[in-house]
Amino acid sequence: MDYKAQVTNSILTVLNDELSSAEVYQKLEKPKTLAMGDLAFPVFSLAKVFHKAPNMIAEDLVSEIDQSSYDKVEAKGAYINFFLDKGQFSRQILTDVLEEGSAYGQNDRGKGGNVPIDMSSPNIAKPISMGHLRSTVIGNSIANILTKNGYHPIKDNHLGDWGTQFGKLIVAYKKWGNEEDVKKDPINNLVKYYVKFHVEDKEHPELDDEARETFKKLEDGNEEEIHLWKWFRKVSLEAFNKIYQKLGIDFDTYNGEAFYNDKMDEGIQILKDKGLLVESQGAQVVKLDKYNLNPALILKSDGATLYITRDIATAIYRDRTYKPAMNLYVVGSEQTYYFKQLKAVLLEMGLKSAEDLHHIPFGLITVNGKKLSTRSGRIILLDKVLDDAINLAQKQIEEKNPDLPHKDEVAKEVGVGAIIFGDLKNERMNNIDFVLEDQLRFEGETGPYVQYSHARAESILRKAGDIDLHAANKSLADPEAWETITALKDFPNVVINACRDFEPSEIAKYSLRLAKSFNKYYAHSKVLVEDDQLGARLSLVKAVSIVLKESLSLLGVKAPDEM
Repeated sequence: MDYKAQVTNSILTVLNDELSSAEVYQKLEKPKTLAMGDLAFPVFSLAKVFHKAPNMIAEDLVSEIDQSSYDKVEAKGAYINFFLDKGQFSRQILTDVLEEGSAYGQNDRGKGGNVPIDMSSPNIAKPISMGHLRSTVIGNSIANILTKNGYHPIKDNHLGDWGTQFGKLIVAYKKWGNEEDVKKDPINNLVKYYVKFHVEDKEHPELDDEARETFKKLEDGNEEEIHLWKWFRKVSLEAFNKIYQKLGIDFDTYNGEAFYNDKMDEGIQILKDKGLLVESQGAQVVKLDKYNLNPALILKSDGATLYITRDIATAIYRDRTYKPAMNLYVVGSEQTYYFKQLKAVLLEMGLKSAEDLHHIPFGLITVNGKKLSTRSGRIILLDKVLDDAINLAQKQIEEKNPDLPHKDEVAKEVGVGAIIFGDLKNERMNNIDFVLEDQLRFEGETGPYVQYSHARAESILRKAGDIDLHAANKSLADPEAWETITALKDFPNVVINACRDFEPSEIAKYSLRLAKSFNKYYAHSKVLVEDDQLGARLSLVKAVSIVLKESLSLLGVKAPDEM
């Protein structure tokens, strides 16, 4: 039920067409605290109509409003505060949650539209570090939120498997590497060679020329370079997939940059045919003055391609293959200018889906305030962080609940979930300074706290035994439960807003708010008391369990039933 519509109608019945229904609806506000009511209507705009002080207008209107369907309606200064009928409201919300289950909050706004999400995208032959965590978990959560809003997300792990860095790596391998070492420990040894290259090229800048020549050989299909590249890609993907499995994240496609290597000519030809490609100092560029952007470099003077050349091919492929409702690129904020250029070029080309291309930027993960960098050798491996988190969770479970069944599985769900939640609770544009121990706390604004709140709800339901909650009276008039009930009511709107803003933190913050309100309720109320409100209280507990589990699921976090 739309309670804003109910309040709007109540106000319209005591006005004489001074405001339209839409105007009243839009002016309704949510008070800062529940003590001030559930919805408030400011009357300032009526002062000129009634030629009275706003506080007097509020008092006059309250005296005329039919209050039979509310707990009370009162005038407070220039506001009319509406307190909803708690019994009727709770019955409606709890019935909706229990009947809809995990589908509560689902909507059809997306109408099944395809949404490719360019996400994670690690470079092959380099380890997945903490620096890759954000794109991976933000992209996965946005995909879940899009599904909840009726879209069809397509998670595209657009691997960094092409580009001049592979010229550098092949040169480094030939100079300092050997096959036996790579077979023993592929990723760590390959990244050592890459780091060594960047140390050596400071003293020997000619290495950069050699790397550029080697990449050109790779582009031209030279057998030796292609063989090494394929090998590096294979061992990298095997290592990556172990980490994705641990995170519980999968992808619909792994079409990396190399997939588009033979598809670039079409985009270049379109630019030529439209007269967009012009020469500048021997290179080929697209001028973007009308967008207040610098020219986009499409081909280097030696004819070599760049990221944008392949991204143009990628956009054409996705446009043709998926006919997308939106195109999302979950890439760090340092690439914001680049994506403005890419979108502008695609718009100039007339690509249909370019209007709905969105760069989803995010801040950095730092450790002790320092940016992570493969090139400088300052790397924190994501796999190690996940293992450390699982081990810390196991230790805490041993201390708190040593007899817990399936301890290892729960420790994995708690440890990995803590890392994911610890990232997603932050607004994505914020930088995060990572501290493992802070993420694993069972108190405070953490994943384990929300997971534990869900497990507590499930524990109460187990103790209650077999009760038919669908048939139970759900009119819960207990004032202590009101904050939790209203939080449950907010979930569908939070789902819509998180999708609109591409902002998983809205779901994470909501889950914390619901968990806190539920724990506060549990601390002040005896749930398992045999009286006529038992069914209503247990319905509340079940509804909280459902919505907490679904909130965590949208973030890509598991919700154990026992902890």
